[in-house]
Amino acid sequence: MTKIISANLNGIRSAAKKGFFEWMNKQQADFVCVQELKAQADDMTDDFLTPYGYHGHFHYAEKKGYSGAGVYSKTKPDAVEIGFGSPEFDAEGRYVRCDFGNLSVISVYCPSGSSSPERQEAKFRFMDLFMPHLAALIAEGRELVICGDWNIAHKEIDLKNWKSNQKNSGFLPEERSWMTKLFEELGWVDVYRRLHPETTGDAYTWWSNRGQAWANNVGWRIDYHVATSGIAAKAKRASIYKEERFSDHAPLIIEYA
Repeated sequence: MTKIISANLNGIRSAAKKGFFEWMNKQQADFVCVQELKAQADDMTDDFLTPYGYHGHFHYAEKKGYSGAGVYSKTKPDAVEIGFGSPEFDAEGRYVRCDFGNLSVISVYCPSGSSSPERQEAKFRFMDLFMPHLAALIAEGRELVICGDWNIAHKEIDLKNWKSNQKNSGFLPEERSWMTKLFEELGWVDVYRRLHPETTGDAYTWWSNRGQAWANNVGWRIDYHVATSGIAAKAKRASIYKEERFSDHAPLIIEYA
């Protein structure tokens, strides 16, 4: 079995204090994709770079305390790519690709548009740039798993209050149709939905810190494993870890045969 975890940390230092790395060690995952490091290279101690003997590779944002993504692996990758070739978004630290034989594991942190109209416009620019990149990845003919915080809930069952969020970032019609194109036209697979096509409340991976969202399970499913069809067909088990809270997101764990 190959075990892959995706986890938005909402700050690697904060998550570490809450026990994330101890939990990660117990999971014995083959690959752990992390997002929203909120750290620069100078902030990364050995405990963060190589926890429990894992190999870590990271993409840091130029802006301090912002964004960032990484991939931890039990084995050393054959090749590593930092960034996906967009000067604007590579400066924000959003993409790490690691190759292992015929498998590539990618950690991605897609922009949020919720803070301002300007950031929503930036999110649309990212989507326009990332779609052709996703098409090029499929064309490589490799097995790929892209893990991360995509900041889009695809369908109505992917968030609690879908009716009241139809004009909000993360559930806009343009964002949802972009995800549909990803799956239905490009041929990527939403691995969690392949295993659990109807699950609603138990599928959420993010809860706002406002109000009683966590207590009342007013959540969103915005963290995904997006995979090529070959490895997606080998997915056997998916779970979302909620027993401990390391951030406002919950880790998404999928095991592949």
